[in-house]
Amino acid sequence: MINPVLQYPMFGAEINCPHCRQVIPALTLTDTYLCPRHGAFEADPKTSELVHLQSGRHWRQWEGEWYRQHTHPDGIRFEIHEALDRLYTQGYRATKVVIAQRYQELVSSYLERSGPWRASDTSTHRVPRLYGLPVAFSSGSDEAPEWHVINFTLEKEPGIPVRYPYFRLFE
Repeated sequence: MINPVLQYPMFGAEINCPHCRQVIPALTLTDTYLCPRHGAFEADPKTSELVHLQSGRHWRQWEGEWYRQHTHPDGIRFEIHEALDRLYTQGYRATKVVIAQRYQELVSSYLERSGPWRASDTSTHRVPRLYGLPVAFSSGSDEAPEWHVINFTLEKEPGIPVRYPYFRLFE
């Protein structure tokens, strides 16, 4: 008799679709989940990622939420912009963006660099900004495990960090 656990992909018998959050079933004896709206997703046991077969997009899971793993700077910039809009519609404003260290090289050329406030200021330190907000990157090699999955946090008034997964843009 086959162990029932071995009949399903690594994330179990069902998951929430990363796009629409609808509960979707695993296909027995495969590494695949099937969403009626978005198609097939394959679980990769080597990387612990979920891959949308049609688009090639990758997701990782942290605390029950799926986070899109970006390969192009426009993807993460768009995700941050959407999160800022949602925060604003909830009556808050962001004060800082902290982006996962793994995206530093990807997004650095897209960040705004503000010069010194006064010409007499000899400081050469320039604060990177995105959408007018100061940007920092997670702490690198000694970072907390969630930074290997989550993409960014927004600090809002009064400085409470808010994590954002890749939100369902295709609902």
